[in-house]
Amino acid sequence: MFVSDQQLLSNMATRWGICSAGKISHDFAVALKTLPAEDHQVVAIAARKLEDAEEFARKQSISKAYGSYEELARDPNVDVVYVGNIHPYHLKACLLFMNAKKNVLCEKPLAINTKEVKEILDSTKRNQVFFMEAVWTRFFPVSVEVRKMLAQGEIGEVKMVRSEFGVPVLHNRRVVEKELGGGALLNIGMYCLQFVCMVYNGERPESIQASGVCLDTGVDETVIVTLKFSEKRMAVFTYSSSIQLPNDAIIVGTKGTIQIPARMWCPTSLIVNGKETQYPLPEPHFPLNFLNTTGMRYEAEEVRQCLIKGLKESPVMSHSDSLLLAELEDEIRRQVGVVYSQDCQ
Repeated sequence: MFVSDQQLLSNMATRWGICSAGKISHDFAVALKTLPAEDHQVVAIAARKLEDAEEFARKQSISKAYGSYEELARDPNVDVVYVGNIHPYHLKACLLFMNAKKNVLCEKPLAINTKEVKEILDSTKRNQVFFMEAVWTRFFPVSVEVRKMLAQGEIGEVKMVRSEFGVPVLHNRRVVEKELGGGALLNIGMYCLQFVCMVYNGERPESIQASGVCLDTGVDETVIVTLKFSEKRMAVFTYSSSIQLPNDAIIVGTKGTIQIPARMWCPTSLIVNGKETQYPLPEPHFPLNFLNTTGMRYEAEEVRQCLIKGLKESPVMSHSDSLLLAELEDEIRRQVGVVYSQDCQ
């Protein structure tokens, strides 16, 4: 009897390799443990220092630990690599794994600028591998429900989207230092931007205006962005690395509203025309570094389903979605006056 590749893949666990032994990689490994072991397994971890990889492997019960990313790229037992290092290094890591014919899930933001994003997307096509930017918010049950309601016209025609994300994180060098890819947009504000792009279904805005203030290090601190779309539809979002904002999001249509209460980037509840529904996350088996990160399970499962179907990109967070995000981020940075060394190369 003939057995298709899809059937074979659906009967086997998706074997993950993790690139970088940092905090977000820890949470991703914890999130995978909330999924069935017959579907997802972490088989290898790589860090720049072998001792870091070995400690990570010991804590998470992972059989292989590598002291270089090149060794992980060569591991024949890895189906897909989760790239969890910081974004100035995403380009190099993605190219390494794709050239080794590995499928890749890369942490957001995908890269520093549009030029780097295009390099990554060119590589995924050239190497014929699956690739997705890990915009985890898009895969939460709340986000799935929002897209469903919008598609069904539950609140009529959308006229306005508003979103905020502000947390005091200036103590974190990664947010402050330019050479570490600092700046509130790439670390925080992109959640608001991706939400707007999701609601308007990947449509490019007709105009975008950004006004804000920068830190002495030359990266953005607090910014307000206004976007105008076709047919007199609008969006506005505010993001900040220095102050606590309400951190909610609202979609206003001609027949009602959809509201995502605080923590719009990792949502667990939804208010539709005043009626609230809860979408609780599974409990972690280890302490987490960040809020609600067992929710990373949903993007991991999306990767598995795409691989089973033989897809090279996700329809929920497509390559064109990543490219649009990068292009809009570049324009916001240009207006606010943030220039990275990578922009000048």
